[in-house]
Amino acid sequence: MTQPLKIGVLGYRFMGKAHANALARLPMFFPDAPDVERHTLVGRDEEALAEAADRFGFSHTATDWAAAIDEVDVFYNLGPNHVHAEPSIAALEAGVPVLCEKPLAPTLDEAAAMRDAAAEADVQAGTAFNYRFVPAIRYAKGLIEDGELGEIRQVRGRYLQDWLVDPEAPWAWRMDADMAGSGALGDLGAHTIDLADFLVGDEVGEIDRLSGHLRTFVDERPVYADGDSGEDGDGGDDADDPAVEEYRDVTVDDAYSAQVAYESGATGTFEATRFATGHKNDHTIEVHGSKGSLKFSLERLNELEVLREGDRGYQTVLVTDETDPYVDHWWPPGHVIGWEHTFVHENYEFLSAVAEGGEFSPSFAEGYAVQEVLDAIERSDERGEWITL
Repeated sequence: MTQPLKIGVLGYRFMGKAHANALARLPMFFPDAPDVERHTLVGRDEEALAEAADRFGFSHTATDWAAAIDEVDVFYNLGPNHVHAEPSIAALEAGVPVLCEKPLAPTLDEAAAMRDAAAEADVQAGTAFNYRFVPAIRYAKGLIEDGELGEIRQVRGRYLQDWLVDPEAPWAWRMDADMAGSGALGDLGAHTIDLADFLVGDEVGEIDRLSGHLRTFVDERPVYADGDSGEDGDGGDDADDPAVEEYRDVTVDDAYSAQVAYESGATGTFEATRFATGHKNDHTIEVHGSKGSLKFSLERLNELEVLREGDRGYQTVLVTDETDPYVDHWWPPGHVIGWEHTFVHENYEFLSAVAEGGEFSPSFAEGYAVQEVLDAIERSDERGEWITL
């Protein structure tokens, strides 16, 4: 009998929880997936780490990622952006497949080193762009490939959140350029840029040139006493609210926008912000062609708006039939799935590639291609001019 793949995971907060849930769901809903063992969870705080390992079903913990790599068959790098490069490269050099969260790294140079390490390794190296694995997105890609939209002329993408609207919202690592690389651009824009390439890249080619603009609205944010986020108060003004220990500089963008010109002559417009009041997780992409168009919103992820040639308006397609991508693994038609299921699909594809010796997409090379666009948008903003890729 084939031994289960021993999984090591660096990081146990937001993404750690999402991927741990996916690993737990695999044998129940994807019986053809390879057997896995949630083996080692890696973090710095031993007490919090032990509690997370118990909840997530990991049998071992480690505070040293290098030691963990020696004990596992597959390594998930789900830590902050500034710890993506070194552990991932070390794992690849040790012959251990890696799934790394996006963006690939804080800087283009680090992303290039990761891409090169993956090219030299004889194992899988995947970038975790989970929105590629939404059934409605897969359905949309099929329509585009089948020519239902005709010649692709425009693509529009936006990612809107509002969790930083309050100027007293707490400082976090995502607001530090050394740790995150960029703000809304890398955190949210990376998803949109990858999704656009996934959907229309084969039709419109690569981005030829672009113009970008970045903006930071709040230059410093509070760090609250005792690690309290301050999110239960109204900014720390009342006696019952947590005390502010200090204010730290925000060194990344709060919002970005970009115009792009593709090799084919098609155009694209992209934007993301964490200051869009009233928008919690609004990731929307539209594709317009000579014969039709489509629209997708993550906030209605089971639906796709489709306009075909001859239609007077968009039709709402509920992408929950058994013939739709991945849906046969879940519930009867019309019984919708959620955000967390995208990670199950992503883990299924990645671990199947590992077990079968196949290729996984998006690869580190594709993650690097996104990083090139992020870097060009920043350079365009700095120079105030169009940048040729």
